Amino acid sequence: MTSVSLRGYTVVRAGRASFLLQRRSAFVALGLVTALAGTVIASLCLGESTVSPVDVVEVVLGKPNPNGLVVGEFRLPRIVVGLLVGTALGLAGALVQTVARNPLASPDVVGVTWGATATVVGLVAYGVVGSTGQAPYAAVLGGLAAGVLVYALAWRRGLHAQRFVLIGIGISVALSSLTSVFLTKGDGFQAQAAKVWMTGSLNGAGYDQAGWLAWVLLAAVPVALWAARAQRSISFDDATAVGLGLRLDRIRLGMALLGIVLASCAAGAAGPVDFVALMAPQIALRLARSAQVPLLCSALTGALVVVLADLIARRLLAPTELPVGVVTGMVGAPYLMWLLVRSRRGGA
Repeated sequence: MTSVSLRGYTVVRAGRASFLLQRRSAFVALGLVTALAGTVIASLCLGESTVSPVDVVEVVLGKPNPNGLVVGEFRLPRIVVGLLVGTALGLAGALVQTVARNPLASPDVVGVTWGATATVVGLVAYGVVGSTGQAPYAAVLGGLAAGVLVYALAWRRGLHAQRFVLIGIGISVALSSLTSVFLTKGDGFQAQAAKVWMTGSLNGAGYDQAGWLAWVLLAAVPVALWAARAQRSISFDDATAVGLGLRLDRIRLGMALLGIVLASCAAGAAGPVDFVALMAPQIALRLARSAQVPLLCSALTGALVVVLADLIARRLLAPTELPVGVVTGMVGAPYLMWLLVRSRRGGA
């Protein structure tokens, strides 16, 4: 492996493959990893009983410790799920915003999350699925179906970013209304269980959810590396990109599908954790000051937001635990309004 330094960038070559690495993004990613490690340790230490960092490290390393049950069985699994869910949402949001060329676009806004929610709520409320324990599979199918529908309706001799966002918002509203119908017309007891799942929570999350989500993220790594390289191609206007011989439609389709799959799987693991996919890419973009949304920094930011929000949700009204989706919604809703105001002032 060799590297060549340019102004602000480093070209990394490994055999026939080469990657353009922005040095500021690398430093930001390192800072995010450090902040994430500190948040994870704090989350493992704090709870109804406080555990020292030394004991936490011993439990994580597999050494015998009196706090092994609290840390290893109760706190660690939900934090692992939170890390994976946040990573998936941050990466999904970055991909969808890149395709749509719009900071308002995210799986929450363009219907993917609501597709997962409507499917799970409908199946649970009407007794087709016995409990939300089978929600992951239904959520993945529902999110994929909604995402493909939005993409298909937005397609007209190519994908137009504005149409993609507007149709996605319309599908979200329709699916939200459909979810309300399921909740009011379905079985009351089952609907209540579905309502709890709808808030987006890591409570009770374990390695069952973490295992298959980790495999999905691992399988997504090669596609994400391709997407990081393809980002620079679709940053051109359509006429320039086509003139350069780029297959824009295929690139956008591949990036959109990866984002839809990741967002659907995240919803399946923890329910709809709102606004993480909206906020994380924009926070990462402002930290890295790059021309494109940095995928790695977006994934790390998403993981940091979810783990930190879960820590706040557990300790804010202790001993009562809030769902993590409540905390991300409290932060994300004002952020969305700020984006809308900012876009309006900018004439966009």
